[in-house]
Amino acid sequence: MKFFSNLSPFSKVVAGLVLGILLGVFAGEPAGALEIVGNAYIRLLQMTVLPYILVSLISGLGRLDAKMAKHIGALGGSLILFLWLITLMTVLTMPFAYPDWTASAFFSASLVDEGAPFDPLTLYIPANPFFSLSNTIVPAVVLFSICLGLALIAVPDKDGLLRGLHNLSEALMRIASFVAKVAPLGIFAISAAAAGTLRLEELGRLQVYLWAYLGAWLVLAMVTLPMLVAWATPLSYRDVLREARVAMVTAFATGTVLVVLPMIAERCKELLTERELMDEKADSTVDVLVPTAYSFPSAGTLLGLAFILFAAWFIGSPLSPSQYPGYTVIGALSAFGTMAVALPFMLDFFRLPTDLFQLYLLGSVVTARFATALAAMHGVVICLLGACAMMNRMSWRRLFEVGAVGVAIAGIAMLILGFGLTRTIPYEYTGDKSFVAMSLAGSPVDTVQVDTLVPLPPPQGDRPRLDVVRERGTLRVGYPPDRLPFAFRNSAAEVVGLDMDIINDLARDLRVTLEVVRLDLADAEAALEDGSIDLLVGGIAVTPARASVFAFTNSYLDQTLALIVRDHDRDSFANLSSVAGRSELSVAMMKSDYYEDAVRGLLPNAAVTEVESPREFLRGELEDVDALVYSAETGAAWTLIYPRYSVIVPRGLSYKAPVGFALPEGQPELLSFLNTWFDLKQKNGVLKQFYEHWILGKDDSSVEPRWSVLRNVLGIGVEKPLQPGDDTSSTD
Repeated sequence: MKFFSNLSPFSKVVAGLVLGILLGVFAGEPAGALEIVGNAYIRLLQMTVLPYILVSLISGLGRLDAKMAKHIGALGGSLILFLWLITLMTVLTMPFAYPDWTASAFFSASLVDEGAPFDPLTLYIPANPFFSLSNTIVPAVVLFSICLGLALIAVPDKDGLLRGLHNLSEALMRIASFVAKVAPLGIFAISAAAAGTLRLEELGRLQVYLWAYLGAWLVLAMVTLPMLVAWATPLSYRDVLREARVAMVTAFATGTVLVVLPMIAERCKELLTERELMDEKADSTVDVLVPTAYSFPSAGTLLGLAFILFAAWFIGSPLSPSQYPGYTVIGALSAFGTMAVALPFMLDFFRLPTDLFQLYLLGSVVTARFATALAAMHGVVICLLGACAMMNRMSWRRLFEVGAVGVAIAGIAMLILGFGLTRTIPYEYTGDKSFVAMSLAGSPVDTVQVDTLVPLPPPQGDRPRLDVVRERGTLRVGYPPDRLPFAFRNSAAEVVGLDMDIINDLARDLRVTLEVVRLDLADAEAALEDGSIDLLVGGIAVTPARASVFAFTNSYLDQTLALIVRDHDRDSFANLSSVAGRSELSVAMMKSDYYEDAVRGLLPNAAVTEVESPREFLRGELEDVDALVYSAETGAAWTLIYPRYSVIVPRGLSYKAPVGFALPEGQPELLSFLNTWFDLKQKNGVLKQFYEHWILGKDDSSVEPRWSVLRNVLGIGVEKPLQPGDDTSSTD
């Protein structure tokens, strides 16, 4: 402990990272229990962010006088916007480094969550600043703070208020300093939980982000930013690096730019004096720009927004170029806060899984230090450019020339990096194999798969079916083919799925065994009627036509209407209005008059092709069909098997389809029992457990636990290994 206490803050964080990874590797998945400690650390990080934005912007702008504020504000604002533009353009080149790997993911609630539609008035103009603060609407908080800071310039007798704001800012920084002291513990918990639960393929794909980040960092910190000064002012490239390196190294070591602000001002003034570029205006410019520029996002902060592009690629749904303008604007304004606030906000805005933020935190142990070093270079460049511009010794034309060349260099560097990563990082898509290897989340009852239907003899067929099931000791269940993820045979030839988990739990409560048979949906009515089966399962959507021949239980799940499209067509189906307006559109769907009428109403110009199985579209048998109308929950499972397709819920489309179990008509006892049983299982969380297992892909017990020393070397906690599965092509 004495050795650890003598370490520098940076060394403690590194030690926490290393120890956390070692614990995760040693313990494996049990280390995931430390996630709660990591989440507590994240909340501590977020606690002071918005108050600090409010206080620092108001005090930073309020202390300026009107003339200086106008002159420096126009100049400094122009330079900041220019550097933002260069940095964000560099960020947009980073996807060139991402390999073209096959990827797909389970269903996520963010896929169907419309969230708040993009409303620039709500996002940027705070009708109620306290509402914006409490709901973490960062751009609105920033605009309010800027307006209040500018208004404060002309207010007399403001010194007391500014001192109070300064003291409040100091208090917030003290809180932040306390949080920084527990950073080793927080990083330890996050890295232990991540190292214990992240799959090797996820870690491999995270290093893609880290390499791309470091590549972009090198281009910005060592080429673009210093060359802006060297090419557009009398100062040389060597001058810039010589004066910036101390601030960059200090910022890297301490993890904060705040402590190097006086150093940046001092170094810039010394360089300007040495090159005979210093006068009173230049001196005032440096004094004002250093603290003011600190209140705005730096190049180091904006580079962190690249994680959003990576997150979209990571789940197999990269952002399209048409989304880049919104991404850059929202990203720049959200970056006024820290990444702990900006990234969750943007993940939600772009309908990406918010739990990917944990992946960012793991990578931020590496990237955060580089971000602060880049922020220090950003501060030096702003001050030197601003001082030279005040003396009319800066060329805007040359700035734009260097900016264009820098972005081009970044693009070329990312292409070369992507070429190298594709060939050096091993990767194999295993989503299909993992999915078809899944087993039941609950304990299975004795189950027999039968090939032939055996009707009940006439005396038995007239009795209440619930009594027959209990007396016979067997519940007969039928399911149609192609019913992922509700009922299908896995690679071990077991019938599994969401509905099969529910049915096994039902049979256990009835104290009976199961007989399971696969049958065509067209034969189900007769099979239910003559007693060949007692229940029909498999994600059966309730329609008026089906309700006229079957009795249905209360719905236990609502599926969301969606489209399955080829990956390269994903962007063209993003909005319902644009899809509905297409003159030439062909869609396929399963036979259903009820939902076909709904689809024709939503897509009036579409030619509809009925199919017996989604495989007809997914195997490429329907080349002229643009999309398959299906549910988002079910379609996500199919895209795990066929990862070159994506599930899209176009914005503006909100159509639900209830799902239930079908049973024979005229069986009120069985229907009443099932509805009561479903209500009980809904309330005690059993259905939620099965839903998370099969629809969300959480707690997948069929996948081999993460390798760990505790389990695989010491043999502690080892269970009977899974039997090797068959070819995934046998899935039905």
